[in-house]
Amino acid sequence: MDNSIFIGGGGPDYGEKQGLSLKYANRHGLIAGATGTGKTVTLQILAEGFSAAGVPVFLSDVKGDLSGLAAAGDPNHKLHTSFSERAATIGFDDYSYDRFPVTFWDLFGASGHPVRTTVAEMGPLLLSRLLELSEAQEGILNIAFRLSDEQGLPLLDLKDLQSLLVWTGKNRADLSLRYGNISVQSIGAIQRRLLVLENQGGAKLFGEPALDLHDMMQCDPSGRGYINILAADQLMGAPRLYATFLLWLLSELFEELPEVGDPDKPKLVFFFDEAHLLFDDAPKALTDKVEQVARLIRSKGVGVYFITQNPADVPEDILGQLGNRFQHALRAFTAKDRKELRMAAETYRDNPRFDTEEAIREVGVGEAVTSMLQKKGIPGVVERTLIRPPSSQLGPIGPEARKAVMAASPVAGKYEAMVDRRSAHEVLAERADAAAKAAAEAEAKEEEAATAEREYRAGRRYSGSRVEKSSARSKRSNSRGDTFGEKLGKNIVKELTGTTGRRIVRGILGSLFKGR
Repeated sequence: MDNSIFIGGGGPDYGEKQGLSLKYANRHGLIAGATGTGKTVTLQILAEGFSAAGVPVFLSDVKGDLSGLAAAGDPNHKLHTSFSERAATIGFDDYSYDRFPVTFWDLFGASGHPVRTTVAEMGPLLLSRLLELSEAQEGILNIAFRLSDEQGLPLLDLKDLQSLLVWTGKNRADLSLRYGNISVQSIGAIQRRLLVLENQGGAKLFGEPALDLHDMMQCDPSGRGYINILAADQLMGAPRLYATFLLWLLSELFEELPEVGDPDKPKLVFFFDEAHLLFDDAPKALTDKVEQVARLIRSKGVGVYFITQNPADVPEDILGQLGNRFQHALRAFTAKDRKELRMAAETYRDNPRFDTEEAIREVGVGEAVTSMLQKKGIPGVVERTLIRPPSSQLGPIGPEARKAVMAASPVAGKYEAMVDRRSAHEVLAERADAAAKAAAEAEAKEEEAATAEREYRAGRRYSGSRVEKSSARSKRSNSRGDTFGEKLGKNIVKELTGTTGRRIVRGILGSLFKGR
């Protein structure tokens, strides 16, 4: 099938061969179905097809199975005979085993190259979602980001944000007049959420060097697109961190990539596994952002494919934009299940040869009800499709093989060492040191003035560390009283050592603490 990815089909019980047109592959897609119905294999054969066509791919390996894309399938595998028979059934004549270029990534840096972003790039909206902040707490986070911009305080890692929140709390009286109420309780709640994020390993997500998106959009010397695999088996222990990171990555692609119109093939295909985690309890502002990205990112040449158990997990406004669909079996045990099954069937273009709702309920493992976009982006008639077997290894590769792939990666050594450059934490620490030094100097001067006053009252003239006595002048002073200049000096020194003088000194120190 020219300029398309062969999906499957064929045989007496199935329709015509099904192919995903590369020209319409950036119109997004959906892979849905109950656990154990074959979604992972469908994802694997799509990744193979895009890579072979020179299209880079990003996907997350939730179960640890997809690392097998880096190794060729094994003719001695127990499923080899089954795969060969299936290939013959669907007319996959050139079926063979092959490996594909893979780059492994890992937020924790254990099973792949570290992948990081900065706090500033994440932004207050996604960070608030990640931390599960209330509306008031999100408002304070927005104030912190505004102060970061206005006062030249780069937010790169979590300690930068934590230091800036401390500074905001200390100066809340003045800042509240400009930005609205800033409560210590809300700042404390944000700090506790940041601590929880650190305990989950989220601190490793923030820092430098930050991810260069172009490192995920490379092809190997033979022209095949790299398949970027995010190790997500450990990351799934913090599902909100997982979903927020993928949404951030999608948003960065939307922000940074140029418009390309309608390309002959995508520049990148992005698979969002466990998509329901993105939308569970998501605020409307976040859902609207996802919808906007899904609607507009195809003009950047990026195709987005959501993978979930049930199409109902995806909001209707977003579901309507997913033109290429792979629906594996759905089980209908309850009234709610039957309603969702009926709604899923109604989203397809009917095929007079069979009942779509019944087909979705009955397809077996490795089969799917599919619909691909045809010429001019028109949805094709729904078909029952036998999914083709994968060419790469089914199941994970071993640790040594993974290390070898990482060592040969085009980004090997680029992200491993973290860089901690001067940012908000260091700048605020320098300001605090400077203010403390100024406060010590002011205190020394105040003590010096007090000493001078005591010496003066004792009848001595204070000059540095040397005090000289003048008996004659002292006698004249006692006999005639203080001169005008001496009285003025006494009053000034007295004022500086009194309450008003201390207020002046505190005012000076306050400006030093609050200024840059």
